[in-house]
Amino acid sequence: MNDPEIRALLYPQLTGGVYVDELPTGSTRVDVVHITEQFMHGYEVKGDGDTLQRVHRQLTCYGGAYDFVTFVVTEKHLPKLLPLLPEWVGILVASPLGLRPHRPARYNATVERAAVADLLLLEEVRQFLMTCGLTGVSWLRRREVLNVVRNAHSIPLSALAQYVRQQLTARLPQRLEARAERQRLGARPRKPKKATKKRRAQSKSTGRNREPGNAGGF
Repeated sequence: MNDPEIRALLYPQLTGGVYVDELPTGSTRVDVVHITEQFMHGYEVKGDGDTLQRVHRQLTCYGGAYDFVTFVVTEKHLPKLLPLLPEWVGILVASPLGLRPHRPARYNATVERAAVADLLLLEEVRQFLMTCGLTGVSWLRRREVLNVVRNAHSIPLSALAQYVRQQLTARLPQRLEARAERQRLGARPRKPKKATKKRRAQSKSTGRNREPGNAGGF
């Protein structure tokens, strides 16, 4: 099974809230994030054609940002994947018959404020900090703002996470509109390439050497 086939099985199970595809998370992108008022659940899809080479880096990024993490894989990957995942990471096994739970995701206790805040745009993080009463953050760069978040122990993680969930949910219509526009542009027929001077010269040369009656090149 490939990625689109597995996602088609996953989406109907994400009831309540919204889901976002390909959300930048740290130095990678999570395939699907299910966002509700209470939690964010990151899903990583591994089809038959995928490898497990990036699992360690993906886990590092997802573990800092999401309340729950689940890998959705085909039976092919299961034996090699199991030793790579901590017990709190859930596993769903995909087949043409559907998704089979191998083990449920447990609550992730390694979530970090900076990783959660990094899911947002820089201006959104600045706005949150100013709402919390912090001053002097308006002109800070992203790394500096995230460092403030990391060390602002007076800001509860729960309040930050709630703000992030709200912002990501509110931004979803824009993402859907942008995705539809990309799909629309991708569906446009490509214009034929203009012949270069070299090609035109070659064409003329070939035309002069053709025998009478073979002008069509057949």
